[in-house]
Amino acid sequence: MFTALFSAGLSLAALSTSAQHVYVDVRPTEHVVTRPARPDTHHVWVGTEWTERDGKYEEVPAHWDMPPHGHKVWVAGHWAHERRGHYWIAGHWS
Repeated sequence: MFTALFSAGLSLAALSTSAQHVYVDVRPTEHVVTRPARPDTHHVWVGTEWTERDGKYEEVPAHWDMPPHGHKVWVAGHWAHERRGHYWIAGHWS
């Protein structure tokens, strides 16, 4: 019983954390990347992403990646804006 409740609590904590955004007044500028040759036909290009660390966004450089099993398309992340500022919506595999 305790394990089930603990697991449910962790799931809810993860959901509430993912719903929060880190807002910035000015979006960070990404570095220009020259796309290297594709390693093979199975790799998919993952453009620049941003991750939050200590209330700031850090660039995750663009790279070739292998899709997880059952996924083929990378849906790129993007910046969104609302009254409180800009925030990053992370890319994901689809």
